[in-house]
Parts: sequence; C-alpha cells; structure tokens
Amino acid sequence: MKVNRRLFLKQSAMAAATSAALLRAGAKPQPNPFQENGPLKWDKAPCRFCGTGCHVQVGTRNGRVEAIAGDPHAPVNKGLLCVKGYNVGGILYGKERIKHPMLRVNGELKKIAWDEAIEIIADRIEKNSDGFAIYGSGQWTIPEGYIAQKFIKGGLSNNHIDPNARLCMASAVTGYISTFGVDEPPSSYDDFDYCDVLLTWGNNPAEMHPVLFSRVIDRRSKGEKVKVIDMATRRTRTTDFADEYLEFAPQSDLAIVNGIAHLLIENDTYDKDFVEKYCNFRGDTEPFSLFGKAISFEDYKKELKKYTPEYVEKISGVPAPQIRMLGDLFADKNTRICSIWCMGANQHTRGTALNRMINGVHLLSGHFGKRGDGPQSLTGQPAACGTCREVGTLAHALPGGRLVAKEPHRKQTEDFWNLPQGRINPKPGYHTVKMWEQFCTPTEKGGDIDTIWVQVTNPGQSLPNLYKLFKGKKGLKDKFLIAADIYPTATTELADLVLPASVWVEKNGIYGNSERRTQQWFKMVNPPGEARDDCWMMIAVARKLYERGHPGMKDKDGNFIFNVTDNSGKSVPAWKWEHYYDANVDRFMYEEYRPFSHMKKKDVAPYDELVKHRGLRWPVIQQTDGSWKETSHRFVSFSDQNVEKGKEVQFYNSVTKDDKALIWFCAYEPAAESPDEEYPFWLSTGRVLEHWHTGTMTMRVPQLRRAMPHAYVEMNAADAKKAGIVNGQKVVVETRRAKLEFPVWIQGRSTIPEGQLFVPFFDENMLVNDLTLGAVDPISKEPDYKKCAAKVYPA
Repeated sequence: MKVNRRLFLKQSAMAAATSAALLRAGAKPQPNPFQENGPLKWDKAPCRFCGTGCHVQVGTRNGRVEAIAGDPHAPVNKGLLCVKGYNVGGILYGKERIKHPMLRVNGELKKIAWDEAIEIIADRIEKNSDGFAIYGSGQWTIPEGYIAQKFIKGGLSNNHIDPNARLCMASAVTGYISTFGVDEPPSSYDDFDYCDVLLTWGNNPAEMHPVLFSRVIDRRSKGEKVKVIDMATRRTRTTDFADEYLEFAPQSDLAIVNGIAHLLIENDTYDKDFVEKYCNFRGDTEPFSLFGKAISFEDYKKELKKYTPEYVEKISGVPAPQIRMLGDLFADKNTRICSIWCMGANQHTRGTALNRMINGVHLLSGHFGKRGDGPQSLTGQPAACGTCREVGTLAHALPGGRLVAKEPHRKQTEDFWNLPQGRINPKPGYHTVKMWEQFCTPTEKGGDIDTIWVQVTNPGQSLPNLYKLFKGKKGLKDKFLIAADIYPTATTELADLVLPASVWVEKNGIYGNSERRTQQWFKMVNPPGEARDDCWMMIAVARKLYERGHPGMKDKDGNFIFNVTDNSGKSVPAWKWEHYYDANVDRFMYEEYRPFSHMKKKDVAPYDELVKHRGLRWPVIQQTDGSWKETSHRFVSFSDQNVEKGKEVQFYNSVTKDDKALIWFCAYEPAAESPDEEYPFWLSTGRVLEHWHTGTMTMRVPQLRRAMPHAYVEMNAADAKKAGIVNGQKVVVETRRAKLEFPVWIQGRSTIPEGQLFVPFFDENMLVNDLTLGAVDPISKEPDYKKCAAKVYPA
C-alpha cells in the first residue's frame, strides 16, 4: 500500500488532533483562517518544540492564542505539522502556570516581589561570583543565549555557563569540527527531496522528526523510488516504512561504519579522485583529543583491515551480507545517499568518533556535496544550533565559533564588547555534568559551584544519574538553586528561588534549526501574572550589579554592558520591565551578535530580513542588487558563495589549513557498562511522539496527555514470559544506581529484541534518569543515555 505524506502524518500523529487545533472550547474553524479581515489575527512563528524548525501560523484574538495552523509558505514543513505542533498553542494555558516569583522559606515556596528576587540573585553573585553558574538550553532564543553568554563571560569572567544541549548534540559539534574545522551540517533538508536512499543511524524519524520523514514518504506516493534503510537497536515505526532493517547490538554502530569503510578500501570502490583532492586522514591519540593525529592512507587502510563483514557481524549481530549491502551502496556513485542521525549516535560514550566516521564514510565514498547526497545530523531542540552552537553558550566557547582558550578569540570578543583587555577568563568553565557534580558536592569537599541559575530547561528530570548530579543538592544549605520556568517541575521542587517566565509567543524570539535556518517571530500575547522574559531577568540582575559598582558590568568606558538603544539611538532602560518593550531588545542584541558570525563564514541574515522570511539558512550573503541569498549546501560551488571561483569543493575552515576535510579512523570499543549475570538487560531511554523532552509543556496539553498519560517500560515478549510478567503489570527496573516501578508494555510501539528494555523520559512521576549511567564521551563530554545494564522483575 502506498502511504503518502498526509496519511503518514495522520497515522502517526492522531488525526483527530491534527484537523483544526482550535484551542478555546467551542471555537469553530474559520472558512478562510488566513483572511486579513477575519476575526483572528495571524502571524508567523517557528514551532516551540524540536529542532526541525516547522513554521506555524498563530491565530490570536483578545490577547489569547486561539488557533494554530501549519504555515503553507514555510519551506521546512510546507504547511504540515506533527501532533505536537498542531497543539503547540496549548502550552501557554496549563492550570499550573507559575505567575509570581517565589522564595523557599522553611521548606515552602512563598510569593515575593520581583525587586526582592533580583536583589537575592545579585547578593549570591556578590557573595561568590566565581561559584555562580548559568545552566540554559537549546530552547534559549538567540538573544537570550547571547545575553547569558555576555553576562557570564564578559561580566562575571568565570565561564561557568553550559546548555542542556551538552546532553544531546555536543558529539555532533565535536564530530563536525574535527571533520570540517567548523560546526553544523554542511547539507540541508533539501536532501530529503532528492535522495535515492535515506539511511537512519540509530534514530526513529517517523516519531521524532515526523514532518521531515514525511517528505520522503510523500515522494513515494508520487511514484518516486526512495529506499529507506533503518539501522537501529529496536524496531520502531520508522522500520514499518523501511525497505531494509539492520538490527545491531548497542554500541556496535562503531564497528559497522568501519566495516563499510573496510569494504570501500578492500574492493577499491572508494572515490579516489574526491579523496585525493579534498581529504586528509586522521586517527585518535591517547588520551583522546579533538583533533587527533595525522595518519597516512596506508595507516588508515591498515587500521580498517580487521573490520571484515564477518568480524563486524560478531560484534554487531548484523549479518555479513547486510554489511556487504551497505558497502555496495556507498560504492555506487550514481545513488544519492542521505544519512541522518540524532540521539542514538550522539548520546554515546564514543559519540564524537561515530559522528566523525559517518561524515567520513560519505567523504571516502564521494557521497558528499550534491543535493540528496550527504550526512545530516538532526537536533532535538528549536535552537540547539542557533543559540548553543552559534552563539557559543558552551563552557569552552565564545560567539561565532571562538574559544575562550585562544587569546586572539578572547581579544576579538573583548573588542566587540568594548571590554578591557583580559576581562575574559582563558580557563573553560565546567561542562554540564561537571557543573552539576560540583554543585552537588559539599563545599568543604571541593564543590566550588554554590549557585546555579537554570533557564528554559528541567535538569531535575533530564540529567543522567539524578541521585548524584541533582538530588545530591538536598541538605546542602550553602547551595542555592534558581529556576526560571513556566510550570512546576522536578527542578522547581528543589529550587530555592523560582521565577515565572514568558514562553514562545509571549515574547519576541529568534531560533536556529538543524539546517542552519535562523527564524524570527514577534510577541503576540502577554504572559500571565508577573511572568517576564528571560532576557529581561538577566539584564535586570546585571543592572542591579552595575548600580552596586560591580566592575564586570561596565565596559572599558564605564558604560553598562547591556546599554540598549532604540531605532533613534536613544538609550532605553531595558532593566525596567515597564520600559523593556520600548525598544526591540531582540533586534538590538541580535545585531550586536551578528558580526561574530563572520569569522567562520557563518554569516547570519540581518534581523530585518528574518522578519520577511520563514527563516534563512546561513551563510546568508548580500548580492549586488542588495538582496540576500541563503545557502542550502556549504563547501560546494553550486550553492556556497564562499567557495573560491574555479573550485568545485572547498573546505575553507579545514583543520589542516589546506581546504581539505578529515577522514577519521576510530576503533570500536565496548560500552561503559554492559549487561552481566546480575544485570542482564540493556536499558535505553528516549522520547515518544506525543511528548517533548521532560513533558513540562506537553503534559499540560490535555489532548497530548490523554494520548500518552504516563511512562512505561517496553519489553520483549519472550523475556516477559520467562520472568512471568504479563502486559500492563507493574515491574521494577533496577540498575546499579536506583530502582523504579513502571507498567510493562510488551511488544508496544516498538519491537524490543530479547535482552533489551526501553523507557521514555517524559514522565516526571517516573524519573528514569534515576537509573541512567552518566558516563560521558571523552571529547564532547556528552552522556550516554542509551546504554546501561539493568534487571527487571515483578513489583
């Protein structure tokens, strides 16, 4: 049966919820929802959820979001949305919205005034600025992340800022940088429209990125032949649409990609011309490092020799003929292959290595630089790329691909910010896992982070090994946790100060999606109660410190470091909430940030151009006629205007400074923790279609909560039978760190192989991350959520 795009989305996204998504009870669909003179006012915005970057049309009336529709003018989603997208307006209207600042007094949260809240944060900073940290996320808007970055690195000079994106895409960052010398995908979503083969590396796009996956399914319905090869550790809804399914043992994807490269070399089917012109070879050092060491082609060939199909089969469980099929696929120069991956490859103790090698097998085979032919990592958050990666809100980074450890980069940044030389600390701050470890360690035992300000994320649910990295805060009286959020969460349960935040179209914003597309929107409705923008909160605290004489809040001329001006150049007291919207703070901060993007040729579009478009993919170059042109594919002459004339391919940010990319060899190594006699199961975590991340927003949308009301553990039928477990029964899942009860779902949405368990992490009442390991990739410092040892038994 042919399945077209719309049918696919209906099947996978609850058709009943996707038909209208009018949010007010009893509201009727408008005959022409986008008519200018209709009862609703419509405006554009990117969806609030994942990194796909779908655009929605938001219909408002009387200060309330009343309707959501897919934006037919958006090139990403072309008018379609997934079930979360159609219900995105509902996230504003949950009954539990936090509406006032609250301070914990004698164990209870008590309402306080905003002025007092700002004073408390300023007091914590003045008490110990070196021990103050900000923990943000890939849900920060670009201006929010930029202000936080400047506040910590340019103001407090301690570099203790990191986003939750460290938990989800840090290995993609290090993989791209160590391959191309610069971060983010060289290709774009256009490849879904041109590829002959879609190859998934341990991800489930049918549920996690359904709008993108539907672009491939839609092509099939038009008679086009598009082959889908699903490589995964369990059968999912993606498998239902696949022509080939390759089930591999957890962690063994490293061996599989080496097996493909082995066959290309052994059969002499790699692209000699491409490799000779555009590639160098690289290998790991001991200890592991970002840029490794140079190796020769002969060294590379020697390292791959043992990765025969039979050897890879022993490690991975994938039959040798299927490994040969992959080798033949990449050997075929006339077939266009789009590889996609997400958390399966990134949340991995060798995630950097796997990212390098997926990129590398495309380079080795010459499957690069053509529409439909290249590697494309996907992200899970709406601005993990635009804010965390481009603005550089990582503990070691500065905006635009700069590093705090490099003196020229610090000096450039100080010049941009008009700061005295030496203001920026050359020592990187703590990455996420280390930051929370230090926070949860008693001060007398070396725990030198005493205050963390959390914004737009929920670490009390999303961090791994929660007893060590979050719940360890309990009883540490000198530790102080600040949480800015829209609903009560596992994080606010332990917070000492809770701040009510604006969300999505309650404020201006700019995101950057997984294909380098920068997307802007305007505020459309007011937030409830005393909820305020995260940008304002940080500017207000900075101003309070400035008024108290903190030297870091002054530039080298003595002026406030967040001196916002309006279009006429007049200063606006943006630290006063009643004047915050007297100027477009987003526009001001974004235009201050934009010059940072030029060094690595990541030129983002001007703000006023973003207003006109449904996002633009950088580098965005101004043309001779004054117009601005985006870039679909980097490093190739047909698309990228930074490629020098006369060159077809130019890796102009190359590590080796010779315009060549790096093909890596990285050896397979076992997981940090594997099943044994005591803990015989693999445990993996992930998402579900209806909910997003920790469910803070989606669990407040009645339609989504009813569709998936609680978490569960998926289990193989044969394993359940051996243990005497029946469907729906309460079971205990136990690891070396903790144990939890879940209802069991036997052969649920996915088909779990024997010896494996899967638990989604959206449910705040079943914190599966109490169980997870927390072992990190040695280079990216990203934790592995996909592999730890567990046992299961009846409750």
